Amino acid sequence: MKPLEGLVVLDMTRVLAGPFASMMFADLGAEVIKIERPEGGDDTRAYPPFQKGESAYFMSLNRGKRSVTLNLKHPRGKEILKELAKKSDILIENFKPGTMDKLGLGYEDLRKVNPRLIYAASSGFGQTGPYSSRPAYDLIIQGMGGMMSVTGPDEHTPTKVGSSVADIFAGLFTAIGILSAVNARNRTGRGQLVDVAMLDCMVAVLENAVARYLVSGEIPHPIGNRHPSIAPFTTLATSDGAMNIAVGNGDIWKRMCAVLGMEEYVNDPRFADNPSRVEHFQALKEILEERTTKKTSDHWLAEFEKVNVPSGPINDIAHLVHDPQVLARKMIVDVVHPVAGAMKIPGVPVKFSDTPSEVKEPAPILGQHTEGVLTSFLGLTPEEFEALKKDGVV
Repeated sequence: MKPLEGLVVLDMTRVLAGPFASMMFADLGAEVIKIERPEGGDDTRAYPPFQKGESAYFMSLNRGKRSVTLNLKHPRGKEILKELAKKSDILIENFKPGTMDKLGLGYEDLRKVNPRLIYAASSGFGQTGPYSSRPAYDLIIQGMGGMMSVTGPDEHTPTKVGSSVADIFAGLFTAIGILSAVNARNRTGRGQLVDVAMLDCMVAVLENAVARYLVSGEIPHPIGNRHPSIAPFTTLATSDGAMNIAVGNGDIWKRMCAVLGMEEYVNDPRFADNPSRVEHFQALKEILEERTTKKTSDHWLAEFEKVNVPSGPINDIAHLVHDPQVLARKMIVDVVHPVAGAMKIPGVPVKFSDTPSEVKEPAPILGQHTEGVLTSFLGLTPEEFEALKKDGVV
């Protein structure tokens, strides 16, 4: 048995934030029914790169789901959606606020057919507020949400985080919100609306940048890879590239100094405690790199590991996916797609001792499960299904 086995999720999301949330439910054992447009489906089906015509982007976010095509502009399509919602525990959508209401499929509409339905709406700015009707993508939210103002080499070069973190965090918070609502429903018997905004999520995850400003009034600016409150906690050049080091306390500082042969600096007034090291960071970094640039990253990382100094390489993706720790944790797994064939995709990051999670199936091809879901889940006859196809409903 898997952790979320028995839950039925109606997935009306597309692109990234919503599909990421619903993918987690599929990984954890829920039955996820992905509703797609009959023509083209999820936008990301057209995003390169492709393997035998199938989008790697789409396949990486929609594993383990069942694809059902449904024309929601057709009256019968709306009726079918309501019938599916009546039999579902959870519905997730990430349309611009108001879109589902215009279709007659918003939260107030669907709670009438299923009072236990948990309806999660993930959007750029949420269901309320002056920006709620604006469209948004990850780049827009990273900029508006302050993330780009604290990322990059300096304050003159606004820099997006390499991964689409605004979308990913929205997906994570959506999943957390839904599971919280499931727990509440276990007590009350009622579903509810879960409203998640990408902008809200950015505010929540900016951690000490917001806290520092609210306390000091000083606006945080990007400072590269160094930490604003801990030193040395940064990237250091080596003879063959660079590595990261994190000296979080005085004991680690002493051990690091011993490895680098700089014991004379342990009690230097400029570096004797963490606030002093932060204040004199540039001088400290020059001293450190005078030593670290004399040998390779692998040399220093091996020496630091011997004395438990937190450090690590700066892997590119090729190195990451072959890292022995990543492989040991089954974070790269094999699946066989019905069209794309054999492929490797990321695994499930949450491990359970009693109710295992796993990538159970590859992503579906468009409409792969339409007939199966509508006949088995809703009880339509083969003749009724053929009529829906003829009328352009599916």
